[in-house]
Amino acid sequence: MLAEGHLEAELTAHLLANQTFGPEGEPTPGWAGGQSSRLPGMNTPGLIDRPVSWVALAGFMGTGKSRIGWELSRELSLHFVDTDKLISRVVGKTIPEVFAERGEGYFRDCEAEIVRRVTRLDHAVISLGGGTFVSESNRRELLRRGPVVVLTATPETIYARTKNSDRPLLKVPDPLAIIAELMREREGAYQHGTIHVHSDGRPSEEIVAEIVDRLWDWQDAQVQDERDAEAELEALNLQEVERACH
Repeated sequence: MLAEGHLEAELTAHLLANQTFGPEGEPTPGWAGGQSSRLPGMNTPGLIDRPVSWVALAGFMGTGKSRIGWELSRELSLHFVDTDKLISRVVGKTIPEVFAERGEGYFRDCEAEIVRRVTRLDHAVISLGGGTFVSESNRRELLRRGPVVVLTATPETIYARTKNSDRPLLKVPDPLAIIAELMREREGAYQHGTIHVHSDGRPSEEIVAEIVDRLWDWQDAQVQDERDAEAELEALNLQEVERACH
């Protein structure tokens, strides 16, 4: 089992050794090893016009983060990193096993270190674990890095998608009630996301198309905000000059 003191070094090694993942958690070619944690661009500059080169997907389990994240990464020609899959490969155990054997505190420490690492990457779509964005420090760091798309779905949809999994959350007499309760508890945190998209009863390509469109809107707004800030600064500087002259 991974010693806690070696967590940061192990994560760094995996992030520098081609550890990106497909939608089912299978490793896919990532980025070359070396001293930098930057992902190389997947296309020669100028060949693709994309709204962002980094975006994270958050939301409750079963909302489609892994599948949509994978397809979004293909649409934008970016690398894909699933943080739960990365933790599992680093620790050498499934997420339920990590919870059972090391406790939630250890898992959340892993998540926090993963967030510190993936926010240093470029050219990536990041799929976050269901509870990652609930942490205020994780949330602040992710939003400082770039846009976070929160996927949503009804408790019924989430249960239908996850009921055959081995998640400890579902091993209770009334899993649907637990899902609904947890969703209510996390709603306030998820509201801080940059973009919110529902995934109930929709084909993945439609969801991806909406995300891309809204990322373009977000990028346009960012550019306009920068222009407004520059204009305001220029006006203030001009006022200072005018006062000095008088």
